[in-house]
Amino acid sequence: MRIDQQFDVDFADEIAKFESYNKHIYRPNSYLHKWWARRCGSTFRTILKHLVTDEAKQDYYAAGGLRGKIILDPMVGGGTTLHEAIRLGANVVGTDIDPIPILQAKASLSEIALTDLQTAFQSFHAQLRDSFSHLYQTTCPHCATSQEWHLMLYGLHRSCGCRDVLAVDSLVLRYNSDDSVIRLDPDSHSIYRDDVLIAEAVGERLPLVDRLEKVCGACERPFLDTLHLPYHQRYAPIATIGKCPTHGLFFNTIRQTEQDALSAAEAQRNHLQFDPADFAIVSGPKSKTLGEKQIDSYLDVFSSRQLMVLHKVIETLPQFEPLIRLNLAMLVSTSLEFNSLLCGYKGGLKSRPGAIRHVFSHHAYSFPYTAVENNPLHLKRKSGNYKNLFVSRIERGRKWAAAPVERRIVNGKAQKVTVAGEADSGTEVCNFADLGENGRQFMLMQGSSVALNLPDNSVDFIVTDPPYFDSVQYSDLAAYFRVWLQQFLPQAANWQYELADAAVDQRVNGSGQYADILAAIFLECHRVLKENGRFIFTFHHRNPKGWAALTKALKNADFIMINRYVVHAENLSSVHIANQNALLHDVIFVMGSARTAVLQNWPLPDTIELEDSQQFCQDCGTLLGWMLDQNLPDKLIDQHWLKLIG
Repeated sequence: MRIDQQFDVDFADEIAKFESYNKHIYRPNSYLHKWWARRCGSTFRTILKHLVTDEAKQDYYAAGGLRGKIILDPMVGGGTTLHEAIRLGANVVGTDIDPIPILQAKASLSEIALTDLQTAFQSFHAQLRDSFSHLYQTTCPHCATSQEWHLMLYGLHRSCGCRDVLAVDSLVLRYNSDDSVIRLDPDSHSIYRDDVLIAEAVGERLPLVDRLEKVCGACERPFLDTLHLPYHQRYAPIATIGKCPTHGLFFNTIRQTEQDALSAAEAQRNHLQFDPADFAIVSGPKSKTLGEKQIDSYLDVFSSRQLMVLHKVIETLPQFEPLIRLNLAMLVSTSLEFNSLLCGYKGGLKSRPGAIRHVFSHHAYSFPYTAVENNPLHLKRKSGNYKNLFVSRIERGRKWAAAPVERRIVNGKAQKVTVAGEADSGTEVCNFADLGENGRQFMLMQGSSVALNLPDNSVDFIVTDPPYFDSVQYSDLAAYFRVWLQQFLPQAANWQYELADAAVDQRVNGSGQYADILAAIFLECHRVLKENGRFIFTFHHRNPKGWAALTKALKNADFIMINRYVVHAENLSSVHIANQNALLHDVIFVMGSARTAVLQNWPLPDTIELEDSQQFCQDCGTLLGWMLDQNLPDKLIDQHWLKLIG
């Protein structure tokens, strides 16, 4: 098998370096819904192309090559394997314990006419606008015409010993290209362009203070959050942002119209038929920060206006046929990353005029001083609203799926190459026996991969990306979306799945659990893999416990390493890894059964390079191969990893 002896590392590395900066642009059909730690689609296409036996179809830019082969991904996550394999003509089987990866795969892989989706979205959007567009009205400060705002900014209510204030990330609202500055007056909330008044605030307002002002200058006591109030009531509106056909982008103060709309929405909040039990927060390593802010319900991080829209979404979705309903539900769910009071405002940064800081920009919950309420129903495409996400996530994804585009690197620049004869979609089947020789069929199962409903020796290849050791994003943070998807699609998934069966349990996240669950999954992979099949996955980690857990899981499942290759995986600009000595490479492991594969006799490295990401991954891969060859006891595996990288 070609991948046993050779892998085009230089080629895969070069493309991945480009894709890692814009994965959602390179593979738009894989990005319908938010998920974490996606790997480059080009890397997985390269892996799969090295499994092709027909030399005429082994080239990266040639269509197909795996027609009728059965490829399993037991940990679907972002769905990269499924999308890349079905394009090559394979039948794919995907399993994940979390419902979101399964629902996303079903929505994005199913064949459905784009025109049907467009017609449905237009109806869906129009119904929501008919109900709520009046709640998003403001005026242009230059001509006093009624306009629809697309952002409302809020300040955080804080108090000291002598006064109440509204804390903001910055008094600057925008740095203009002509070097002028739009800013808020801290006392009146009036808005100025440099020293010229452009919007005058009326009435008394709480003074604005910069977030860096931690102590009151009058009483010398610290400003403290008003934790006794529900989270959504800790913020007060300070400005709106809109666009006038005549005067362009504008900033306006909060006037009676906006206050009345807020009051009307607040009056409806307690009449919305949400069961509080459905939105209770289960504390985990990341979500515990919500509890520290005295937030115990996911409902509380949404404004009353946002909840009104979501309630209407729940009422409206059942009128659409199941597959369209699924796509619309996933669209609204992923929009929640841009539509809650956990969103911040980045307009005060010179490089980010007007931008929203979405909820999980740092792969964790953060609590802004200047919070942003988006207008999800705006007629124009704006960051994070329904129309923009429909175009970028569904329209663009469907068009790309019908005619996938790759990149060819020429003289350091990426050139588009359409791969004729491929499609990133297929036909769903519910039974393994229905997977046919013609290929491009998919079977999805929600549940733990420790017990797969698949026959012995039934899949040709297993290609996956296991969850990151000691990662908490997958279950813990995904609950933010899950509680809403359960309302949108109550019958579409098992919403009460057992977290204890996940490799990374959001409640305990112990290294012992990770090793045990991973070993059980790998053992099941060994059972369903054909005798001469290959188990291929990507991995990297700094922690010796992560490497030890992986090694023991593979050993106990009776796999040995056939080869390993190192490719580029991440870019340094990713916010969540910046300044953290993060690894920028993945090891691609090629595993075979110890019962049938030839022992490779990997050497024991004297040392492991700790400073260079590429060499570190290469050395760790070699060490893992040596340990599997030696069939070391678990205790010695722990000791070797701790000695060399601890």
